[in-house]
Amino acid sequence: MGDGHLGAVSQPCRARADRRPGVSVSQMASYPSLRGKGVFVSGGGSGIGAALVEGFARQGAKVLFVDIADEPSQALVAKLDGEVDFTPRFVCGDLTDLAFVKAQVEAAHVLLGGLQILVNNAANDDRHAIAEVTPEYWDERMAVNLRHLFFAAQAAVPLMEAAGGGVILNFGSISWHLALDQLSLYQTAKAGIEGMTRAMARELGGKGIRVCAIVPGNVQTPRQEKWYTPEGEREILDAQCLKSRVQPDDVAALTLFLASDDARMCTGHEYFVDAGWR
Repeated sequence: MGDGHLGAVSQPCRARADRRPGVSVSQMASYPSLRGKGVFVSGGGSGIGAALVEGFARQGAKVLFVDIADEPSQALVAKLDGEVDFTPRFVCGDLTDLAFVKAQVEAAHVLLGGLQILVNNAANDDRHAIAEVTPEYWDERMAVNLRHLFFAAQAAVPLMEAAGGGVILNFGSISWHLALDQLSLYQTAKAGIEGMTRAMARELGGKGIRVCAIVPGNVQTPRQEKWYTPEGEREILDAQCLKSRVQPDDVAALTLFLASDDARMCTGHEYFVDAGWR
């Protein structure tokens, strides 16, 4: 389910998981077409998002990312400062504020010298029971997990069109494909993202803008490890074709490919990185 934001406590399983790290950023394929490109990443401060920011930065892209979590985001910038050609820029803010979203997309265009790639990654997969959902909670969950993706894209499209094209990558989730428990609103939003991706790809293809969805499986991040019990981790590995946990860098590797010119004919579809979890 990617790198949602959970808060339960458990001990990580060490009995069966093959914990070899995913492909490291230093070993990733190099995409010359990404060098110098302007990239906006939402939710880039930790987990998958941090791997995305680092991956693009190490390709020579110019990155601006937003996140509501200030401390890990600042730590990521400090880590990359001096190691990459263009130190990523970070802005702290709430993506449910659509004025903030529009302003930062437009700021990225100015600051980065153009905006060619939009990565809509931010989300929150808090658990909930159907009986507990209120209209207010519904609206808040849709704002957190779906609405800002659309309006970030809306703000980016004219900037990309003026530049002759671009790439929009929307992050979905394996969760609704598996019908996991206590995630009805999250899964509703994530299913909507895949529909939105296809609709956008059709409408924007004539403008030279590709739109794809990336569907992570259960990615091993500190946040996710707080949620799963050892038994839960064993269930994940048993259900996967490959018996290793998906790492943030594995997701970044797919994202970099889809953002690059090597994927110039890829649009309107979902691309899974889930170790064959069914």
